[in-house]
Amino acid sequence: MSDALRIKGGVAVITGAASGIGTGLARKALAEGMRVVLADIQADQLQEFARTLAGEVLAVPTDVASAASVQTLAQKAYAAFGSVDLLFNNAGVMATGFSWEIEPERWARSLDVNVKGIMHGIHAFVPRMLEAGRPAHIVNTASIGGFLPSPLMAPYSATKAAAVAMTESLQTELRMINAPIGVSLLAPGPVTSAIFQDPFGKTTGPAEEKFVAMLRDMLTSNGMSPDTLADFVFSGIRKGDYWLLPHPEAVDEPLKQRTDMILSRRAPAPLGM
Repeated sequence: MSDALRIKGGVAVITGAASGIGTGLARKALAEGMRVVLADIQADQLQEFARTLAGEVLAVPTDVASAASVQTLAQKAYAAFGSVDLLFNNAGVMATGFSWEIEPERWARSLDVNVKGIMHGIHAFVPRMLEAGRPAHIVNTASIGGFLPSPLMAPYSATKAAAVAMTESLQTELRMINAPIGVSLLAPGPVTSAIFQDPFGKTTGPAEEKFVAMLRDMLTSNGMSPDTLADFVFSGIRKGDYWLLPHPEAVDEPLKQRTDMILSRRAPAPLGM
């Protein structure tokens, strides 16, 4: 990241902005003196959140699963403000259950939002950033689940692993052409949000209910607030950090153990075994 990256007076675009992590990023960007474009598929919730904010805010209902919708988001952002300095590909969804019981439409929705949402953001904004020829920065939201696959949430684990790979590819590609665009991978652990509000499908049994109850309890007891996370993210952007891992204690040792499992050719074991 170049020191010339404009934060104060710059423009931030945030997908998944109407809840969770997105709300914290929006508040922080405005507090930093940025103009902010909010994007979310929940149009009413998006407008309601926008009304709580003070500053230059443009709310654009957007379905990140649609390439055309994200292109419209980019067009409106550039038409309103003339540039984009920070892009947060942040929208995400959760689906829980046994892999063979999760309906194909829920698998597809996870792929559409968690993977295609990032792809569409890259396609819509990177060419415009390159054409502008000035410093910009992109943050893709993955999860520690992208490094540590979990039972009962295969779509989330798979799509967040894809987000990790896509972000690394983007970073190296932009470096290959010496583009003035920085890239960061945001991979948090528990953050207070509504992502586990309704992750169930048509077939839900006691194992899934117990698992989700555990995750909800984890968010309640140990979840980082979206505002605290946003402070961490902006600090990392300023330092030019690629890895934005706000919960190192949740990833470092388990990732070492998983890497050792792979190198030792051991089979994965269920949690607690």
